Amino acid sequence: MARAASALDYRELARRRLPHFLFEYIDGGSYDEVTLRRNRTDLQDVALRQRVLRDVSAIDTSATLLGRAVRMPVALAPIGLAGLAARRGEVQAARAAEAAGVPFTLSTVSACSLGEVTAGVNAPIWFQLYMVRDRGFLRDLLAQAREAGCDALIFTVDMAVPGSRYRDVRSGLAGASGPLGAARRTFQAMQRPGWAWDVGVRGRPHQLGNVAPLLAGRTGLDDFFRCMRENFDPSVTWRDLEFVRNEWPGPLVIKGLLDADDARAAADLGAQGIVVSNHGGRQLDGVLSTAAALPAITGAVGDRLTVFADGGVRSGLDVVRMLALGADGVLLGRAWAYALAAAGQRGVTHLLNLLESEMRVAMALTGVTRIGEIGPDVLARP
Repeated sequence: MARAASALDYRELARRRLPHFLFEYIDGGSYDEVTLRRNRTDLQDVALRQRVLRDVSAIDTSATLLGRAVRMPVALAPIGLAGLAARRGEVQAARAAEAAGVPFTLSTVSACSLGEVTAGVNAPIWFQLYMVRDRGFLRDLLAQAREAGCDALIFTVDMAVPGSRYRDVRSGLAGASGPLGAARRTFQAMQRPGWAWDVGVRGRPHQLGNVAPLLAGRTGLDDFFRCMRENFDPSVTWRDLEFVRNEWPGPLVIKGLLDADDARAAADLGAQGIVVSNHGGRQLDGVLSTAAALPAITGAVGDRLTVFADGGVRSGLDVVRMLALGADGVLLGRAWAYALAAAGQRGVTHLLNLLESEMRVAMALTGVTRIGEIGPDVLARP
């Protein structure tokens, strides 16, 4: 596998390696994908202020996120089914994050189970939670996360119902259920023999990890998507945060906020952090990009809790842009999934090293040497 020169190269390498339906699942957004594109273009339009003749001989990218010292203010975001991008993929990604000194977040709907991932690393991971109807299942899942030593819970709140992702319909991942859908996906997998052997055969068992109890022995992708549609709870309100808070004693981060009033509500209810996010453009199309929404939210609650941001980040330069807009940390999403698909753990490790190197260059050329110095003054147009 050729080494990517930048994070964007990994996307093309992933497209060549993954079955069509799986690449489209990772790559796509909802409806016309307007917000998906805005996440990238709005972030790229953030102009930085170049400064010269400053001593930038000692750049320090380290930071503290939710009480943990990290090598840079970046964490791997939760991505559903990311473990299918490579053999036991979430374990590989968690190991790469540990080696890079940044947190890894495991999705509720991961391919690998919480127990498998935590057994494969020494550093604690973060765990992401979706609210489903079965509170007993959630109580057991949170108990597993506590016992496994997870040191933060990322509670995703922008999935009351799944977004309409038309790429998944066109690719055969959704909408083509039963034997016809399975045959279509099998044909696509056969066109990627490297993936079919390494992941499809050697990567067994495919039990869809944490949600296996809800699936009751069923293991097909059709079963998984049907189960999620039936089990996501659209009745959830802020009052349900009390249930999560009672079951989770550690740091709680609310993910999926785009509105300052919602951010204030999260702070009022005792969350330790929020993630400004539109779910990577995969939920409500046409909403603000993260870069556009972030300044108002950090202005409203930035001194009350830790503010993370995701959406469109593909480089260390993008990380610096998000920090300049007010974020305390950045969750990296699709970029690590592409790297995992292209080259496994080695790809994710290389990607994270690239990000750190790019951050160092961006910091030096904007005249800052520490993460705490990155703020509105780094923007060309504050």
